[in-house]
Amino acid sequence: MARYSGDADFDHGKPQTIGLLVVNLGTPDDPSTGAVRRYLKQFLWDPRVVEQPRWLWWLILNLIILRIRPSRSAAAYQKIWTDKGSPLLLYSQSIADKVGAALAEATGSPVVTELGMSYGSPSIPDAIERLRAKNARRLVVLPLYPQYSATTTATVFDQVTETLRRQRWVPELRFINQYHDRPRFITALADSVRAHWQEHGRGERLLFSFHGIPQRYFRAGDPYHCQCQKTARLVADALSLEKGSWQVSFQSRVGREPWLMPYTDYTLEDWGAEKLGNVDVICPGFAADCLETLEEIALENGEAFVEAGGGALRYIPSLNDGDDQVATLSDLVLEQTAGWHDALKTDNAQIGDSARRAEALEQHAAAS
Repeated sequence: MARYSGDADFDHGKPQTIGLLVVNLGTPDDPSTGAVRRYLKQFLWDPRVVEQPRWLWWLILNLIILRIRPSRSAAAYQKIWTDKGSPLLLYSQSIADKVGAALAEATGSPVVTELGMSYGSPSIPDAIERLRAKNARRLVVLPLYPQYSATTTATVFDQVTETLRRQRWVPELRFINQYHDRPRFITALADSVRAHWQEHGRGERLLFSFHGIPQRYFRAGDPYHCQCQKTARLVADALSLEKGSWQVSFQSRVGREPWLMPYTDYTLEDWGAEKLGNVDVICPGFAADCLETLEEIALENGEAFVEAGGGALRYIPSLNDGDDQVATLSDLVLEQTAGWHDALKTDNAQIGDSARRAEALEQHAAAS
């Protein structure tokens, strides 16, 4: 058995392509307890996600968490699941398809695009194998995480490099780490808030809710907290928001150790106790709507805000597969692939010439 992956009879005259791997976190295959358990086991066992001694974490994960959390999470997934499946998967696939189409139109080059998930299906290794089969000799990786964190972006890097190290012919690689402060991204977020206000009216306050990470990750050098703050500040500036009319918070904490503060649920409970009327919440760390936005924010925290004495929580959807998102991501990839498109045309022309010469030689030899 070959140690490195490749074709049994590789066609050296096959035209080369540019590959785009779009990556998001992942989702269960369905909202059942069993599927959620499989997903959580893979997700929570990643040492990038939970930095604990493996033996201790194995006991906690398998003897406690995976016995309790899957049924609760499955019930939450069932609230947001669609007839076509997981919202996260549907939006992520649409984003990948639309960005790939935009790149092909802008460059005139063969750009092959695949979606991979860090956990669940379609997996990153499977997506890379499909790109290899399409002879993607240059590969750009686009994690759908605007703000870098070792718990998200770095997990993609780990899986991509682990997969590529098993290939016989490793493609040229470029990796997009973050885009939290890109002007087009900030404009897209600000425009989404304006559109929401135009349709629903402006709430008394705007909350920027980001997924949290343990505080010790931040102290160890993870830049995520700083990048979240910058994203929110730039959007607030673009909207000309006054001090006190907006705030940053962090959601989705797990366990007992301190995570980034202030916490979203506590913040909204406090706002409800202040008897605020309508408030707006946007989650600029999520490229696509998912369990954490549609269930945790819009439903769970929305109910908590009202029960605490507030008016109504209006969730502002993620950018999803809208034109602004596609344009933002397409620009990122175009920058990363600068110079590749002309080089690809040259390489393919040379491959074509070589193939024609080889064919002519074979015909001459057969005729002799």
